[in-house]
Amino acid sequence: MAVLEILEFPDPRLRTRARPVAAVTADTRDLIDDMFETMYAAPGIGLAATQINVHERLLVIDISEDRSDPQVFINPEVTVIDPELGEYDEGCLSVPGFYETVNRPQRVQVTALDRDGKSFTRELEGLLAICLQHEIDHLDGKLFVDYLSPLKRTRIRKKLEKIQRQRD
Repeated sequence: MAVLEILEFPDPRLRTRARPVAAVTADTRDLIDDMFETMYAAPGIGLAATQINVHERLLVIDISEDRSDPQVFINPEVTVIDPELGEYDEGCLSVPGFYETVNRPQRVQVTALDRDGKSFTRELEGLLAICLQHEIDHLDGKLFVDYLSPLKRTRIRKKLEKIQRQRD
């Protein structure tokens, strides 16, 4: 397993729309393992393949405190069950150090493939539903900063660009 580089906003590769995973293979499972290792090392609770510059519809999540509930979603499709929005302070491994309030549906249904390529459908709510929607946004080339005002988004972009210049 390996810890992979996480792309950071405003990297244009984060805007790439991911393509469906054609088949779940041993390489797919190796990528999943690397994604979990990367997410845990960051540390985070969700990671989409787009964030590591792999543009396939694959994401991993573990919202448990002790890293005991790793979940894999390949080619996820979401249906909103309850349109009532909840406010959550979201952060992102691709937008490090920033947390902003985003409104999202609190209950969704997801159909996806697991790490073995088996289809499943589940209802999710609360933090897990929010995290899934956040990660699917990445697969669609969207970031949580896109939900913010243009002024806030520009301010965050400029601060991150300054930090990135200082690192280089």
